[in-house]
Amino acid sequence: MNFKYEKNGDEIYKKSFAIIRSEANLDTFSKEEEKIVVRMIHASGSTSISPKVKFSKNFVKKAKAAVRSGGNIICDTNMVKYGITKSRLPTNNSIICTLNEDEVLSISKQIGNTRTAAAAELWGPYIKGALVAIGNAPTCLFHLLELLNKKKLPKPEAIIGFPVGFVGAMESKQDLFINNNQIESCIIEGRLGGSAMTVAAVNAILSEKE
Repeated sequence: MNFKYEKNGDEIYKKSFAIIRSEANLDTFSKEEEKIVVRMIHASGSTSISPKVKFSKNFVKKAKAAVRSGGNIICDTNMVKYGITKSRLPTNNSIICTLNEDEVLSISKQIGNTRTAAAAELWGPYIKGALVAIGNAPTCLFHLLELLNKKKLPKPEAIIGFPVGFVGAMESKQDLFINNNQIESCIIEGRLGGSAMTVAAVNAILSEKE
């Protein structure tokens, strides 16, 4: 039995983005923000997410400036790290995830928090001027905000806050967006988030073309 379906990768992309633009409400976004949201919709398979995506005023400008000036990209998990397309990196930026460092488990016990939160304790040498991409763990985002509030870490240039889940995800993103330490941010409201949408947002920032 033969099945009829599109086999050309470029055509699949073109048709996908055309469908997204015809179905999604993108009117509230700037052209640069729109590119990010379209990529996120493509990764999630749902045009309904667009009203939930929020950008601070200068997020895109600051995020692009961070990577173009050679800033690091810091990720909460390796799922995010390995999804970022290295060929898009403008300056051979370092993509960093400290989750599997030897000392993370002991730090986790010491601070009474998750391993992903403990991993943020190791971001000191890398985070100044960086783009931070958190796509899984609300505890990581909460603890990052705690460390920034206590001035235990230098400020990154911008934060993508897309932790996913039923416990703490919504609240951590609200806290990032409202109490942001004057750091530009992008969030998706509610329980939604995850690695795929986070990677999509980063890759959209890295590339001028859709």
